[in-house]
Amino acid sequence: LTATSMEDPIQLKEEGNKYFQASDYEKAAQSYTQAIKLSKDKALQAVLYRNRAACFLKKEEYAKAASDASRAIDINSSDIKALYRRSQALEKLGKLDQAFKDAQKCATIEPRNKNFQETLRRLGADIQEKLRIQFSTDLRVQKMFEILLDENSEKEKREKAANNLIVLGREEAGAERIFQNNGVSLLLQLIETKNAELILAAVRTLSGMCTGHKARATAILHYLGIDSICMWMSVDNEEISLAVCNLLQTITDCLLGNGQSLGLFQRKLLLTGCYCLASVDTKKDLRMITTRLLDMLVSKKVSGQGRDRALNLLNKNIPRKDLKDHDNSRTIFVIDNGLKKILKVVGQIPEMPDCLPLTENTQLTASILLNKLYDDLRCDPERDNYRVICEEYIKGSCSMVSGVLQGPFDLGNKLLGMKGVMEMMVALCGSEREIDQLVAVEALIHASTKLSRATFIISNGVTLLKEIYKKTKNEKIKIRALVGLCKLGSAGGTDYGLRQFAEGSTEKLARQCRKWLCNTSIDARTRKWAVEGLAYLTLDADVKDDFVEDEQALQAMFELAKMSDKTILYSVASALVNCTNSYDTKELVPELVQLAKFSKQHVPEEHPKDKKDFVVKRVKRLLKAGVVSALACMVKADSAILTDQSKELIARVFLALCEDPKDRGTVIAQGGGKALIPLAVEGTDVGKIKASHALAKIAAISNPDIAFPGERVYEVVRPLVSLLNTERDGLQNYEALLGLTNFSGRSDKLRMKIVKEKALPDIENYMFENHDQLRQAATECMCNLVVNKEVQERFVADGNDRLKLVVLLCGEDDEKVQRAAAGALAMLTAAQKKLCSKMTEVTTQWLEILQRLCLHDNMEVQHRGLVITFNLISADKELAKKVVETELLEILTFIGKQEDDPKKQHIINAARDCLTKCMDYGLIKPLSRA
Repeated sequence: LTATSMEDPIQLKEEGNKYFQASDYEKAAQSYTQAIKLSKDKALQAVLYRNRAACFLKKEEYAKAASDASRAIDINSSDIKALYRRSQALEKLGKLDQAFKDAQKCATIEPRNKNFQETLRRLGADIQEKLRIQFSTDLRVQKMFEILLDENSEKEKREKAANNLIVLGREEAGAERIFQNNGVSLLLQLIETKNAELILAAVRTLSGMCTGHKARATAILHYLGIDSICMWMSVDNEEISLAVCNLLQTITDCLLGNGQSLGLFQRKLLLTGCYCLASVDTKKDLRMITTRLLDMLVSKKVSGQGRDRALNLLNKNIPRKDLKDHDNSRTIFVIDNGLKKILKVVGQIPEMPDCLPLTENTQLTASILLNKLYDDLRCDPERDNYRVICEEYIKGSCSMVSGVLQGPFDLGNKLLGMKGVMEMMVALCGSEREIDQLVAVEALIHASTKLSRATFIISNGVTLLKEIYKKTKNEKIKIRALVGLCKLGSAGGTDYGLRQFAEGSTEKLARQCRKWLCNTSIDARTRKWAVEGLAYLTLDADVKDDFVEDEQALQAMFELAKMSDKTILYSVASALVNCTNSYDTKELVPELVQLAKFSKQHVPEEHPKDKKDFVVKRVKRLLKAGVVSALACMVKADSAILTDQSKELIARVFLALCEDPKDRGTVIAQGGGKALIPLAVEGTDVGKIKASHALAKIAAISNPDIAFPGERVYEVVRPLVSLLNTERDGLQNYEALLGLTNFSGRSDKLRMKIVKEKALPDIENYMFENHDQLRQAATECMCNLVVNKEVQERFVADGNDRLKLVVLLCGEDDEKVQRAAAGALAMLTAAQKKLCSKMTEVTTQWLEILQRLCLHDNMEVQHRGLVITFNLISADKELAKKVVETELLEILTFIGKQEDDPKKQHIINAARDCLTKCMDYGLIKPLSRA
């Protein structure tokens, strides 16, 4: 466009028309938009709006098309083009009644227009069908509520009605019919029946109705009331509490913008009372929800499960998902209005009579929230405000210190530096009151992880903890003191103090830990400290060997692992890593060892019970005890509980369990294959590699349909491909190739998945490897992959040496490589005739290699050579002639004239098929067998 035309709306309209005729609807719309901005002529504006509406129709932006057509109609109510375009847009938007009215006006203006008449007929039929469905749905909804609210209804009928209602609530049309027919009020009646099954059905139906629909979710929130929702979530019923939590999460998602927004249509409904809503202030609603959740944290009326739900919702919805988003106002609001409430939860002492109702996970979840809130702060003033609130709260209370120390690392260090805090912890250790000792020991344990204060704690804490351990008769204090000693020894870089205290025997302490672990009369919160103690003590070879022989202790540990506690999961995983020796060890270089001995330096020697035979026995013992089931259960834990470090430890254990091929069936049977997949996808780099390697070991020798049933097998391909990397070691490469070979032999869908994961170039690279086993595995994998058409096309394509490589590999001395390459070549030449002629061009050695195959001692290789020969002869008469003119004819004749032999009949028949084809071409005459 010229500068002049850019200022002329008429010319812009003409340009827009040209773009429209050329099907460039984007540029056409831009031209009409520019013209609308410049035009002051109402008639021209109407034309421009309806033309832009036509563009939006073509672009399938129906809401914009309806809006533009409406603007044109506002200027000229008889604009038939605008009316028809709005009718089309409204129909696509599902507003059939309004579309019908516009089509009716068009038919009135032009009654003989067949297009309008056809549109009217179609819309009329669609409206009738919609009404029929709505009427039918309304009756079904009414009938369901009648059954559910009738106490005399049969149990089976009520259950069926409840399930049907839940399903209907998940469908947009069904959810709207329930809503419009007083359904929310009736669902509230179901909740008020106090029947657990009916409450669950009602809450799950409400969740379905709210999903993806902001208007309905907002209306339901206000109708039910946030106080009632929080009260239902507070009940001591896990299923109901979880269902209500999901409902509130769904509502929150919609308010945060993850659902249909309150558009013009919904706002009209709100104003006319259809949604019975007084306010649509989203920020106000979100703050109201947040405030009620914070209130739940410190209410004694709330169950432990309800408190967990509130913490989980705060964890999920308050901190920013993406730190690039500068708005952390929700976090600031929670810190200003609720940080002290969170600190109160973290600082609770379950042994105290006035303790809030808690579960095993409540305080851990609260400490996670403390960390997340702190990490979400953007600047030093915000962090200083957080610290000041914590400082004010912990003054004079060691239990609060213990709680805060479970929060942000650098904040804990600063708080430990406050005047009197460390002294208060030490003084409490010497108190006669057991509750003071309990609190002080826990605070010392948590403080030992804060490096800047570790020296003070080690020098003062070890002696105190030893005294407490020896004097106290309270098991809860004794076990914590033991773990404290373990941790302080670790923080100091030595376990000297611990060994000295145990009189040279860590086995003695380990036996005590196992005793506590197996004592079910001790609460689970205390028993978890025993697991943490064993995580340290099993570094000793004697301890780990005794531990795996203690069936009762193993089962008790596995049972605790199901609690989904962050500390327990990490401790259990650590203990299992120690027992299986799956931690990293430095390989001792013999020359350096001799040098160290010569210079009289200490050289660490491997403990006899850390040798391979003992490790294998421990692995077998763990498998027999059901360790795989326990690990599979641990993997299912929430991401806030199962950290990346824990995932890595679990992956290490799985890899150790899969080491012996005989044990892999047990791993699969107990759910190990399924559990390994998420570990190979998420976590630390080391953890993902270990998990992928374990998957490769399973995939290499197992039936994929059993090891990874259903669609799960496709998720395993990527981890296997990730091991085809020069940074991975040869064993990882080899077992990954074996796994992919196994998979590629199962189905073409799996072959396609391997191709899509871009594994082909890596597999081809390994076919060049000097290492015989790697070259063999890669060639066998390619042999299976060439069945796929896309792979075949890559061989056919010009400018590559793929076919040449396969032909040359057929001439290798390694029989396994030769067999795999011959199999690949046989399938390629059978599927693609072009490759038959190409084979004779890629290398001058083709004939010699083919002759060697046809005369091979291995019947399988020989048969594949004869099949390749048959493919060449069948592909083209000229090729057949080339074959006949060589010594291959003598070889074929010699084999074909042999007497029938069941053992090698398939070889004789292949040779005869070659000769028959040559006779059909007239290249040779029939021969009688000798």
